[in-house]
Amino acid sequence: MKQKQFIAILLSGLVLNAGASFADDTQAKQDDDNTKYLSISIENDNFGGGTDRYYTSGVRATWFDAKTEVPKPIQEITEHIPTFDIDEETGTFFTLGHNLYTPEDITIEELQENDRPWAAFLYGSVGLANVTYDEGSPLFVDELEFTLGVVGPEALGKPTQRFVHQYITPEASDPRGWRNQLKFEPGAMISWQRRIPFAWSYDSEYFNARLEPSFNVTLGNIRTHAGIGGMFVIGSSQLQDTPPRVRPAVPGTGVFLDSGHTVDWQLFAGASGRAVARDIFLDGNTFRDSHSVDKRYLVGDLSAGATLSYEDYRLAYTLNWRSKEFRGQKDDSIFGSLTLTKRF
Repeated sequence: MKQKQFIAILLSGLVLNAGASFADDTQAKQDDDNTKYLSISIENDNFGGGTDRYYTSGVRATWFDAKTEVPKPIQEITEHIPTFDIDEETGTFFTLGHNLYTPEDITIEELQENDRPWAAFLYGSVGLANVTYDEGSPLFVDELEFTLGVVGPEALGKPTQRFVHQYITPEASDPRGWRNQLKFEPGAMISWQRRIPFAWSYDSEYFNARLEPSFNVTLGNIRTHAGIGGMFVIGSSQLQDTPPRVRPAVPGTGVFLDSGHTVDWQLFAGASGRAVARDIFLDGNTFRDSHSVDKRYLVGDLSAGATLSYEDYRLAYTLNWRSKEFRGQKDDSIFGSLTLTKRF
């Protein structure tokens, strides 16, 4: 398979190794057909630190199809973004998500002025990805994600958390402070991310390794921040990306191609940091008075995880440490992420 054809399949942001090739045209055609992926990610502090606080839950379902045409309203918006140009190889993905944020002690009914606000975020997004080439070789990958959502009671934080605690984790405490949550507010964000997949790479007969720097900017009334990061990846195949994550973590895509092995594995570890200008889940509502705390302007993440692929299925686990996000926060956040991806 030619280099550019291989990269086109991975336009969701994979683009792992420009030198990858396949044994024959039949295998190439098979991989070209496998361009659809459904990924379901569940992030929860019970998967990591065994707590029930701060960023306590995130659920994200993403459908990616490399052959989906970019929606016309999105095409019109990207015309005004100088770092991104749509072409015939642009990949498109669609996401639905739901996040929950609570103070440290969820059993207190009264407003906890020195702890983070109760909040939920229900959203949908459309994402795009492009490759920039230098003399025929992929140089970097740009990704855009356009997000619309809602904060407040309409985001269904209270019934969601109570349902989970009653039927899925009945040993958990009853959340009693949702009457103090942020007020209704529609939200919009534009997120840009650039990944450099070939900053360093190593290939051997037994494994492949790479180091991938990244840069990102998010603008909107929900979040506004800029960050940098890096990820080290080692695995049995070049043809797999790191799993999807809930922003503001630096997300992968979950895309994995047929390497010819029945089972593939991957280990990864990374670090990222961001300068935060706005976070509605700490700053409170934009246009109305609401509970807020004094946020920290610099926040860092460390993450490590593993994936295991079997034929058209892949399971991934990521453990994430996040530094304190507001003044008075007693402990750092530790949460885990489980992702199941099905390739079609």
